[in-house]
Amino acid sequence: MKRLQNRIATSRWSLPVTVAYGLLVSLAAGLITKALWLNFALLFASATMMVELNNSNALIRIYSRMVSCSFLVMTTMSLFLFQTINVAVVQITFIAFLLFLLRSYQEPNATGLTFYAFCALGIASIVFPQILLFLPPLWIVMAIYIQSFSPRTFMSSIIGVLAPYWFVAAWLIYTGRYAWLGTHLISILQFGTPLYLVDVKLHEWLTFAYVLSCALIGGIHFIMYSYQDRIRIRLIYEMFIVLDGITMLFALIQPQHFDCLLGMAIVLTAPIIGHWLALTSSKLSNIVSMLLAAAALALTIYNMIVT
Repeated sequence: MKRLQNRIATSRWSLPVTVAYGLLVSLAAGLITKALWLNFALLFASATMMVELNNSNALIRIYSRMVSCSFLVMTTMSLFLFQTINVAVVQITFIAFLLFLLRSYQEPNATGLTFYAFCALGIASIVFPQILLFLPPLWIVMAIYIQSFSPRTFMSSIIGVLAPYWFVAAWLIYTGRYAWLGTHLISILQFGTPLYLVDVKLHEWLTFAYVLSCALIGGIHFIMYSYQDRIRIRLIYEMFIVLDGITMLFALIQPQHFDCLLGMAIVLTAPIIGHWLALTSSKLSNIVSMLLAAAALALTIYNMIVT
C-alpha cells in the first residue's frame, strides 16, 4: 500500500509545488522589498543543479525529486541564510564541485573534471576562505570514495583552487588594492574561540537541529540498508555522510562561520534525507516524514518572524 509519504516522494508534482512554495517564502522574506533577486536566482539555480546531481548519478533508484525538494525546503526554511549572498554563492559553487567530482569516479586521469571541481571550490573561497580548510578531507574523499586521487589529479586540484585568484589578482592590481589578498588568505587561519556558541541565536540552533536530525535519520537508514544500492551509490552516500559530519562539527567548533557551513550542510543533507523519504514505506516513516514536514513549515514561519 502506498502511503502519503510515498505518493508525495514519487509524484511528478512534488518539485513544481515545492518551487511554488519556495517562491512564496522568498516573497515573504523580502524578495521584492529588499531586492533579493540575485539571492533568489542563485537559490533556484542551485535547486536545478541538485536535480542534475540526482539524475546524473542516479542517487535514488526510483523516480523521485526528493533530493531537490529537500534542498529547497531546508534552504527556504533557513531565511537568515537566504538574505546572505555569501551563503548562496557557497551553496551553488559547492554543488558544482560535487557535480564535477562525482563525474570523475574511478578516473585517476580525470584532470579536467578535477580542475573544474576545485575551481568551483576556489570561487567559493573568495567569499568564504575557510572552505579551503576542507581541502585535506576532500583529497582523502577522492582517494577512498571517488577513487580518482593520483599525482595528476592532485596537481589539477591545486591549480583549480588557484585559478580564480589569477583573475582576482589582476583586478586587485588594476584597482591598487594589493593588501586585500594577503589579508584574505591570512583570515583562513584566524580561528575564533572553539565552541563559543553565545552568538548563535535560538532560531539558528533550531534550524541546525532540524538539518542534523534529517542527516541522522537518513544517514542511519542508509547505513542499515546500503546493501540494496549499487557499490558506486554506497560510496557516494558514504562520502555525503562523512563530509556532512565534518561540516557540522566545524560549525560547532567555529560558529563564527555558522551560516556558510550550515548552507554546505544543507547541500550534503538533502540527498541523505531525500533517499530516506523516497525509499522507506513503513507506518513509522510515514509519521516521521509528516512530522518533518510540519516542523519545516513551523521553522519557516518562526524564522520569518524573528528575522
